Amino acid sequence: MNPSLIFRSGALITATGISFGAFGSHGLRSLSPPIPEQKITSWNTASSYLIYNGLALLAISFHPGLLGASRKYRLASGLIISGAAVFSGSIFALVLGRGERFKWLGPVTPLGGVGMIAG
Repeated sequence: MNPSLIFRSGALITATGISFGAFGSHGLRSLSPPIPEQKITSWNTASSYLIYNGLALLAISFHPGLLGASRKYRLASGLIISGAAVFSGSIFALVLGRGERFKWLGPVTPLGGVGMIAG
């Protein structure tokens, strides 16, 4: 993974988090049947974590270690990207699926958290 790809990934993840956060604050409340407030809170948590991890990727993309032979920054970036996708994506699916259709994703969510922490 090169610095440019990491930067673009960070920008995309941050923009997705902001967009999904806006949808969570406005769009989710207008769905029928209404989504419970607790699930909207979960949605907003997932959106926030996307933003945080996107910003982390943006910061990593400017680290001079990426231009050298060190692989640790590339590994960290991959773990952050995959962890954020699994963590936030599973929460989004659980909220939109109303918990029943994607119930199996509940135990998967912490794996994304582990990926983000490892990154």
